[in-house]
Amino acid sequence: MTDSDSEPLRITMYGCGPDEAVLFRELTPRFGVTPIITEAPVSTTTIELASGSRCISVGHKTHITNVTLRALARAGVTYISTRSIGYNHIDVDYANSVGISVENVSYSPDSVADYTLMLMLMAVRDAKSIIRRTDTHDYRLSELRGKELRDLTVGVIGTGRIGSAVMDRLRGFGCRILAHDNRPGSTADYVPLDELLKLSDMVTLHAPLNAETRHLLDRRRMEQMKHGALIVNTGRGALIDTEALVEALESGRLGGAALDVLEGEEGIFYADHRDEPIDSKPLLRLQSLPNVLISPHTAYYTDHALSDMVENSLSNCLKFESRSQHG
Repeated sequence: MTDSDSEPLRITMYGCGPDEAVLFRELTPRFGVTPIITEAPVSTTTIELASGSRCISVGHKTHITNVTLRALARAGVTYISTRSIGYNHIDVDYANSVGISVENVSYSPDSVADYTLMLMLMAVRDAKSIIRRTDTHDYRLSELRGKELRDLTVGVIGTGRIGSAVMDRLRGFGCRILAHDNRPGSTADYVPLDELLKLSDMVTLHAPLNAETRHLLDRRRMEQMKHGALIVNTGRGALIDTEALVEALESGRLGGAALDVLEGEEGIFYADHRDEPIDSKPLLRLQSLPNVLISPHTAYYTDHALSDMVENSLSNCLKFESRSQHG
């Protein structure tokens, strides 16, 4: 909180959807903050909205260019709170080099964990094909029988808050769970990555995206996977080599995929493309396959997670201001 005799802290909130704007307006009086709320993403053309704000809050849907970061620094911005877990829309090192600190927010891992389990169940029960057929009034049973999770081995790559929440849910289904993480915890059966890929009927990705994990599942690693194995990705699209994935699916080497994130999704997801061509051959090829589920980076999209993001973004800004004043 700001001191009662001091000026309210001014924070510019960029890229706010209507529901985010409502929450910011509800919460900012409690935090002693004067909000500047805009639906527009931060860019060189919207810099003036940050005038007088040392701290800004941004969404994850739009890439923030280095040119924009320089302009923000010139405008007096010294802190960016991104309303996301990932940082791949901001060059954090470059931001630091121009005097801007960047911090993410935490939110309930249950939103993504629940969605991950939904995708897993849809994948093992061939839900896409079933729903497509019934939509055309074809109510025959599929020739392909579904599988039960309790009969499968599921490999979880990345066991942070979300990966751990996924494992908690999987235990209720009685399946065998294998885990891989550079920093293993104590409540899972941790194995080397190559072993996990060879033994798992389904692999789910929850690792952060960085230089080491980009294309974590590349052609070589997909070739190590069980024939007919399934891949679920609710982490970041570039964890998977998309071209290699398409080839493995089209050849029948892999049994299917359920993807809430996709390499190259920027500029496609979060927009209505019904009346215009989509400039992504991998996406179109994947969507044409009956055993591939695609959703538009929506796993995090719950009311509980939104409330966490908004509140924690405000808390981050206030903590940064407090450190700046007393550091």
